[in-house]
Amino acid sequence: MKIYYTPRFERAYKKLPARIKNAAKESIGIFQKDPNAQRLNTHKLHGKMRGACSFSVTREYRIIFEYIEGGVVFLIIGNHKIYH
Repeated sequence: MKIYYTPRFERAYKKLPARIKNAAKESIGIFQKDPNAQRLNTHKLHGKMRGACSFSVTREYRIIFEYIEGGVVFLIIGNHKIYH
């Protein structure tokens, strides 16, 4: 699976604490092997984010993404405020 990162994702990622960055790298690795791994709690989003999906990095942090032809685009990483 090919993963593409939006500029917004990259900016948000750079601002994260080191422990969250490490957790994100680990979660992305798991996602690449098995997007539906139970540990990630991958799910479709609803409402204004309909069409996108999300998976867990930590209890507080999530990655929002969309499937595209040939891969996945990571849109944003952040805490629960990213849903608003």
